[in-house]
Order: sequence, then C-alpha cells, then structure tokens
Amino acid sequence: MRLNRFDTSKIKVRSSRSGGRVGRAGGIGCGTIVIAIVAALVLGVDPMQTIGAIQGTQQGAPQSQTGDLTEEQICTSGPYAQEACNALTSLNETWEPEFARAGIAFRQPVLDLYRDGRVSTQGCGNASSAAGPFYCPADLGIYIDISFYDQLARMSGTGGDFARLYVIAHEYGHHIQNMTGLASQVRSLQQRNPREANQLQVRMELQADCYAGVWAGKNADLIEPGDLEEGMQAASSIGDDTLQRRAGQRINPEGFTHGTSAQRMEALRRGLAGADDSVCDIYFDFG
Repeated sequence: MRLNRFDTSKIKVRSSRSGGRVGRAGGIGCGTIVIAIVAALVLGVDPMQTIGAIQGTQQGAPQSQTGDLTEEQICTSGPYAQEACNALTSLNETWEPEFARAGIAFRQPVLDLYRDGRVSTQGCGNASSAAGPFYCPADLGIYIDISFYDQLARMSGTGGDFARLYVIAHEYGHHIQNMTGLASQVRSLQQRNPREANQLQVRMELQADCYAGVWAGKNADLIEPGDLEEGMQAASSIGDDTLQRRAGQRINPEGFTHGTSAQRMEALRRGLAGADDSVCDIYFDFG
C-alpha cells in the first residue's frame, strides 16, 4: 500500500519502557484492557488469562516512560516503525473527518511502539510482548511490539506490508468503538450476560476487522497488486478455528473470541467493498 510519509503534526507517537514506580495506574479498570489481543490467539493463549495477568499488576504498576526520543526519531527508528507511523497518519486523516461529519467528539489514539520486552501502559498496567498488539481504552493507546510483525509473517506466510497494516487498522477499529461508546455498551452487555460474552467479543473483533477494511477501501487508490491477498491471508491465519486446528485442538466454537478464518476474511472484505463505516453496523444493532 503506497502510504504517504507520516506527518508528526497529525499523530501522537511514543516509545515506552518500564520505569520506576510512579503510583497506581489511572483510568478505568484493566478488565477493559484488551478488546483485541491478536497474539493471544497466535500463541494459543487464553485471552482471559492474559487479561488476568495484567490485572494482577495493576495496583502500583509503573506507568510508561518515554525516553528523550522525539516522535520523528521514533518514527524513523526502523522500517516497521516508519510504516506504522505512515499508517497512523493515514488512519487519522481518514477517520477524523468521518467523526466530524457524524457530530461525534473524537480524540486521536496514541501509538506506542516498543520491542521485545514488557511495556507499562499509562492506563492499563503492565503487559508483555506475549500480549501482542492491543488497544487500551483507558489511555487511548495502541500498543505494538514491532517484533510481532516478524511472527505474523511466519504465521501468514507473507511478509507483505498490507498484513501489518491490517493489524494496526484493526486496533484502530477498537479505538473507533471506544470513541463511539459502543465498547462500553458491549462491556455492559457482557457483564449482564456472561454466557454471551464470547459471542459479543467475536462481534467486536469482526467489526474491528470491518473497520480496517473500510479504511483500506477509502484509500483504494493507494492499494497495490497483492495487497488484498496479503490481507486475506493474514485474516485467515488468525481465525479461531485455524489456530485451534494448528494447535492440535478440536474446533470449539464456544472458545472463539475473534471469529473463524472465514468470518474474519468476510469482515475485512465487507469493509473493503463498502468503503463506508455503516456497512460495519451489521455486527451490532442497539436500536
């Protein structure tokens, strides 16, 4: 995808590291930390176990500290970092006007790029590289250990850029859900109907996939040959059924949290074809 170079005046970027204790992490509880943990599926980890581990570090957890690097330096620290900053610029430029047209208040997310270790979020306590890319609604942060992209390439069998862009656009989709208030509505439904929690989670993930597709569809003039195939292959490789099968497990729909490979591919395809966020409303109808 031929993205334009990032513009630091249009994005918020940091590179966190664990620092000294600075008091309790603020914001809403860490039960909301991971609306999507792609790597939890990739690694065969139960997302709820991951969330529980992070919750355990919430009290007195050190908050993120950013070094002396400027946003320009962070974004030019490597090809993956620059690509992520390019994508964030495009995502902001694409979605902010949509919120303005809808009359919904919008705040930009913060992209936090770190590598091979632990990260102390500003709103959701500690997380490790094993958590993979995730969105923290408490601090509006998209957290990406960029070494995950190498793992994704091994998983999907493609090192194409669109597979990586799909990941950040998916996490941005959760930011959209947070800004529109849908995320809080879903969390409330999950609390009232625990038996439906997984199904609601799947719908959240599929809608985020759909939003990723909408972004790409709205920038169709930047799409290059092979991009769509890369995106579909990435979506297919991280479907619940595919990952369960790869782990030698029987297919268990009750354990799904992100959707099947077919569902994830369809959600991404739906967004691409529609290039309009309203096509993603199909996953939730609160009347």
